[in-house]
Amino acid sequence: MIKPGFPINELERVSSVQKYRLIDTLPESDFDNITSLVATICDVPISLITVLDADRNFFKSHHGLEIQESPRDMSFCGHAILHEDDIFIVEDSRKDVRFKDNPLVTNLKAIFYAGVPLRDQNGLVIGTLCVYDHKPRQLTSLQKKALITISKQVMNLFELRLNNRLLDETKQELTDRNSELNKFASHVSHDLKSPLANIISLTNFLKEEEGNTFTEESVEFINYIEESAESLKDYIDGILMHYKTNELLIADKELVSINQLLGSVQRMHMLDDNQFKINSSGDQVFINKAAVTQILINLVDNALKYNNKPAPEVTINVSEDKNFYIFSVLDNGNGIPDNQSNDVFKLFNTNDQTDSLGKKGTGIGLFTVQNLVKKLGGLVTLQSKLGEGSTFKFTIEK
Repeated sequence: MIKPGFPINELERVSSVQKYRLIDTLPESDFDNITSLVATICDVPISLITVLDADRNFFKSHHGLEIQESPRDMSFCGHAILHEDDIFIVEDSRKDVRFKDNPLVTNLKAIFYAGVPLRDQNGLVIGTLCVYDHKPRQLTSLQKKALITISKQVMNLFELRLNNRLLDETKQELTDRNSELNKFASHVSHDLKSPLANIISLTNFLKEEEGNTFTEESVEFINYIEESAESLKDYIDGILMHYKTNELLIADKELVSINQLLGSVQRMHMLDDNQFKINSSGDQVFINKAAVTQILINLVDNALKYNNKPAPEVTINVSEDKNFYIFSVLDNGNGIPDNQSNDVFKLFNTNDQTDSLGKKGTGIGLFTVQNLVKKLGGLVTLQSKLGEGSTFKFTIEK
């Protein structure tokens, strides 16, 4: 018996083996199906998918053999990976000096062997697809071709398995980073809100204090400080709302009364029935209540803020078709020019519009609306006419 040596690129080869993370993994049906098929095609009792670690052979799949690993220094596969040929064949190991007196031959009667090296994309051999028989024999040309072809499919499965794992790891990393960013944004936003509230309160106190001696210019500066603090507060509220959207989407769907759903939005904005009107073709919807409520709150809030009419009005229509619930939020507000309607859902886009108090928005609210609607399986669109009002229409998948 001659022990197999090591390839000249053994360190790189073992590194590649470790990259695939196949050693000591559980059986997988995709690989077991292959060894069963190979045993049938080659008409042999034993078929293995072998991965060669530094000192052992691990059988990722073993058909016709109960053991799951064997020492590398007595293995046939240890010799197979040293050859450049597409297939390594030993027709009668009892007559081969390399395997004579090998325990696999004397104890397990491994007389015939054929192994195809499994090469990664860099040409490094990480294992073999091999077959054994208890008697001397030969493979037909078709059997050899099939064994070589199927070995390539084994390697494809290894690559697919690796890519899926890397994809899962990347997704988990992105999820972790997003979670950390969410925590960071929430923490910083809450920390900023308190001093901002103090600034706003102090400016109000200074303006209202009796007997103050501020000049007109000083009052103007104080007003500017107050407006800047209010704008920053709006940005912070928008950021918090945006990062809470994923939390809203966790909630399960539930059967919700349309009147109760829209009534809560009406009460939140303190609107009477002349200002807030409802038209619905049904009584209930089966939806994620928290997420849809947030969408409606944002749209109604915009409808009121960007409305310079003496009597602002908002009308909400609710209907449905086979696949979607359909919501429309109509207002009699300022409207949006045609050349700006495609940009309203972009993050931080404000179209340079000011609300009824002369303040610019943050450009976060409608971006958040679009994000929520998409994740609920729907689509949001805008129809608007400058000076007459806007209609935001969105769908929610049933």
